[in-house]
This record gives sequence, C-alpha cells and structure tokens, in this order.
Amino acid sequence: MKKRFCIVVLVTIMAIAGCLAITGLANSQEKEVDVMFLHDTHSHLNEFATVEDEKTQVLGGFAKIKTLINEQKEDNPDTLVLDAGDFSMGTLIQVMYEEEASEIRMLGEIGVDVATFGNHEYDYKAKGLANMLNNAVASGDKLPAMVVCNVDWAKMKEEGLTEDQKLLKAAFANYGVKEYIILEKNGVKIAVTGIFGEDCLDCVPNCPLVFKKPVDALKETIATIRKKEKVDMIACVSHSGTWDDEDKSEDEILAKNVPEVDLIISGHTHTKLEKPIRHGDTYIVSAGEYGKYLGSLSMEQKKDARWELNDYELILVDKNVKADAEAQAKADSFMEKVDSKYLEQFGYTAEQVLCTNDIEFATSGDVGSKHTEMNLGSIMADAYTYSVAKFDTTDTRPVDVAVVPAGVIRDTYAKGNVTTENVFNSFSLGIGKDGIAGYPLISIYLTGAELKIAAEIDASISNFMSSARLYTDGLYWNYNPNRMILNKVTDVYLCDVNEKRVEIENDKLYRVVTDFYTSQMLGGVTDLSYGLLSVVPKFADGTPVENYEDAVIMTGGGKELKAWVAIAEYMSSFEDTDGDGIGNVPQKYATKEGRKVVEDSKKVRDLLKNPNKYFFIVLGIVLVVIAILATIIFVIAKVVQGVIRKRKRKDAN
Repeated sequence: MKKRFCIVVLVTIMAIAGCLAITGLANSQEKEVDVMFLHDTHSHLNEFATVEDEKTQVLGGFAKIKTLINEQKEDNPDTLVLDAGDFSMGTLIQVMYEEEASEIRMLGEIGVDVATFGNHEYDYKAKGLANMLNNAVASGDKLPAMVVCNVDWAKMKEEGLTEDQKLLKAAFANYGVKEYIILEKNGVKIAVTGIFGEDCLDCVPNCPLVFKKPVDALKETIATIRKKEKVDMIACVSHSGTWDDEDKSEDEILAKNVPEVDLIISGHTHTKLEKPIRHGDTYIVSAGEYGKYLGSLSMEQKKDARWELNDYELILVDKNVKADAEAQAKADSFMEKVDSKYLEQFGYTAEQVLCTNDIEFATSGDVGSKHTEMNLGSIMADAYTYSVAKFDTTDTRPVDVAVVPAGVIRDTYAKGNVTTENVFNSFSLGIGKDGIAGYPLISIYLTGAELKIAAEIDASISNFMSSARLYTDGLYWNYNPNRMILNKVTDVYLCDVNEKRVEIENDKLYRVVTDFYTSQMLGGVTDLSYGLLSVVPKFADGTPVENYEDAVIMTGGGKELKAWVAIAEYMSSFEDTDGDGIGNVPQKYATKEGRKVVEDSKKVRDLLKNPNKYFFIVLGIVLVVIAILATIIFVIAKVVQGVIRKRKRKDAN
C-alpha cells in the first residue's frame, strides 16, 4: 500500500514538474521579441549607386529590404518592424509624395508595423503632409501605424487653432495617428510610442505644430500606458538622434531620464551604430540612412521583467540580396510617373546621362563630419555660379560668392555616368513658392564684413552645428582649429574668375547666391553665437530682405531656378575630353583648390596672428573678469590683514 502510494505521489510530482517545465518553456518563448528597423530612408525606394566604405556600391531598395524582412518572418512571423521617420524627401520619388503618398505606402508594402514622422515629412508644408496622409488612406493600401506623443494639441487649441493646424489635426485623425499603439508579438504585449525631437523641430522652417518637450511628453505617455495598459515591453521610434556629445545626444537624454523605455529606434542624425548604446536597461539602436542597412535585433525578458538585447546586426542591403518582385513592381509604378509629371517641365528625364565621372568625390557624410575643403561642396557651389550667370535675367551683376552648406547635401556622385536622378538625389530638399518640388536658389547681398563673418561661422560654429559647414565658390579662407572660438579664421579673401586674389572691402556689398533652405538656418547660427556672428541679407540697394521668397532667382521663362536644376545644367556643360559624346567631370575636382585651408598649428605666433574684433572683445571680457577677481582678492586680503592686526594688538594687550 505504502509502495503504491509512493508511486502515485512520485508520478504526480513528475507530472506537475513536467507541466511546470512545459509552462516555463512556453513562458520563455513568449518573452522573446525579434525586431527589424529602419529610419531616414528619404524616398530611396529603389537601389542606388553611392560611396560606402570608400568604394562605389549599389545599395538599398525597398524591394530588397522586403526580401530580408520576409526571410526573417519565415523564422518568426511575429517579428516587429519599426521605422523612426524621415521616410520622405531624398529622391525623385518624392515628387509623388503628396499625390501618391508613395513612401508611406511602400513602408506598408514591406511590412512596417509602426512608424513616426521626421522633420522632412513637413518639407511640403502642412498642406503637403495632410494631402499625403489623406491620399495614403484613400489608396486602400496596407499602411504602417503612425505614432507621435509630443504634439501639444491642448496648447494649440487653447491659443486657437490656425488653418494649418486644423488641416493637420483632421489629417492625423483620418489616418489614425496616435500617441502610442499596443501590439502583440509572439505573446508579448508591446507599447510603441513616437517622439519628434527638439533638433528635428529646429529643422522645420515655420513648423505649424507646437510640441511638448520630449522627456516630459514621454514620461506622461508612459504613465498613461502603465495606468491603462498591461504591457511587457515599451519601444519608442524617435526622430531625435544621437551625437558624440552625450550631454546633447537627445535619444541618450531620453534613455537616461525615462528609464522605463526598453528600446529606442533612433533616427534623424543618420547614425550607424555598429553596437547599441545602453543606458541602464534602455537600448538605443540606429541603422544609418537611405536603407543601405536594415537593423535586426532580438531581445529576451530577464527575471526582473526588464529586457536584454541578445543579437544585434546591421544587414547590408547590397547586390547579394534579391529584390522582391511585387515590391519592385510597386516602386516602379511610382517612378514611371516622375518624367511626365515632374521632370518634363525642366527638359529632363530621370535616366538622362549628364556627364561621366571618374573622380572620387567626398560622401554626404564627409561634408558634415570633416572640416576641410570638400570637392562635393565645391562642384555644387560652382554650379550655382554657372547657372545663375546663364539663367538669371533679373539681376545681371556677376555672382561674387556661391554658398552651399553641408545640411543641404544629401548624396554624392559615384564613379560612372551621372544621371538626372543622381543630381536630384544630391540636392533633393523642399518645395518652392511655386508649389513645385525643389528649393530654388536665392540672390542676396552681404557686406564684406559679413562675408568675413560667414567664414568665421564655418570655422567656429559648424563644429556645434554641422549643417552650417560651408562650401563656397569665390570666397576663400584659412583657419586654425586651435585658435580661440570666433577668432579661428586667419585669412579670408575673394577669388575672381581668373582665380586671382581680391581683397575684401568691409563696407562694399557683394552678391551672394545660395539656396532657399540656407536662409532658414541664419537664426540658428545667430543663437549659437549669442548674436555675435550675425549677418543681415540685403537686396542690391542695401535694404534688408524680410521675405526670402522675394529673393528667389527666376529664369527667363518665369520659373524658379531650382538648386538641383542649377547643378544639372552645370554637369551638362562639361567638355567631352574622351571623345565618347558625353561630357566629363573636370579633373580639377580631383585635388584641393585652396578654398578652405586648415592651418593646424599650436605655435604662439600662429595662435595670435591676425586677430579679429571678437578676439579683442573676448580679451576685454577676460581682462575685466581678471580685474574684478583681482579686486575681490585684494579686498579680501585687506580684510584678512586687518583682522590679523586686530588679533595681534589684542594679544599684545
């Protein structure tokens, strides 16, 4: 009897143990999540030639990305796919943005579950974004959920909604934009929210919406999620970015201040993180720009209910990946409309060969990260000068200086044939007053003293605001990075058409040509320099420019001279040096021309030579501070001496 009882007990225990083991295994399986992610794809629906890892490669393409996502979903159908914004503005496909909503429809095509907005989704202004969202819904296509938690509708309502705000509010409601969304993947309940970053907001000229501070909004949203939802994991698609300076790195600030977030997909800064950034139990990941890489990771829940990242990979989307036929057909259908609906009015076709290139140009990443002369910036600046002289019929005065900031350079020119599409991709920003895609060039006048300030902006401010790194035609300067801030330029002058040095006259007005977007950056530069480095664009008669649309350069046909068209015209003008009937990029771009010379010296004479007025301003401030400190020390010393004398007299008595 006892023996039988023991056997029954033993069998029962084993059965319970087996059930617990099975349950434990099930729970273990339920607490694993696979994630694939993108950001900053910028309308790169098709593969494209670019320079990556110092060699020309054909990379990207949504059809190839879909293949990779499908392969992952064969292993785990519940893989979560996320996008952190700036899915638009970057290739000719963007001209279909408003009417066809091509980019967001392609995100749905490849299987993106949740996305957020970036600053470039606002490039076509409130009307453009609203039309894109409404037309996306009207298409009937599968679309990603859209999340952003820091739009401050309450404040806007309190102040009275503007027409643009009403337009976007209605479009957001029609699409179903939410502060967060709950998804279940592999038995895991995941809350996904979105953030529109502060620098991101600064990059939207005249943004119609009001936003809460990201940290405050994210805390509020997570409090709501914790109160209303029972979730296992919180992910954030953030268009905020990371920087080398951790104290200014917005997504790292989010991670430190809102530790409840398990995973941040970080867009905006085009960062490619080979290893995730970790703060506490929060992981930050980034996969670079233009869909050249697809991010892939796996996370497993630990005993304390937090998540641990186990596997992490950035998958190169190259020639070894086969394109998904269905996705490619959809992308092609959008591209087929580009010639007739956009390029035809400028006299171009997308695949038209403008010239042949055998020069190794800097990459779009180089122009913002490296601080020296870059041939990619130089050729664009030269293009502005050439095309304004050819097409501007309203102002026949010669261009003294053409300026191209790093922030507008979106891609490089790979070796081989340079097509219209390649040129458009290199400067693919914005829309003009005419409602046609592409920022136009503008013509303004600056004094010689302000031209010197422009050189100092590049030398002193662009390390803090890389989009303000300047590349020019006509204006040349030397700078020493070791000198005092606001006093780094040691020599600045003009070069005429014969490449001869011309000294700058401080009070003289000089004609400067740049693009419309650049005019929006002047306020940020002024703020960073606390008002010291300030320029006031003027018309030829010296009156200040109040509305930059009044400074837009028009061609003889009454059209805006688009920046990309200026570059295309210049490329088309090159001499055919090899006799094949196609122009060749001039060899002068293979070497530096002395437009920006770095004098990396720490010798005292080099640190002090040719000081400008800011040197004396700062020196004066330093001397005043020293004098004040010396006075304080003198007074304290006198007081102490008096106290000591009194004590000595007292002791003597």
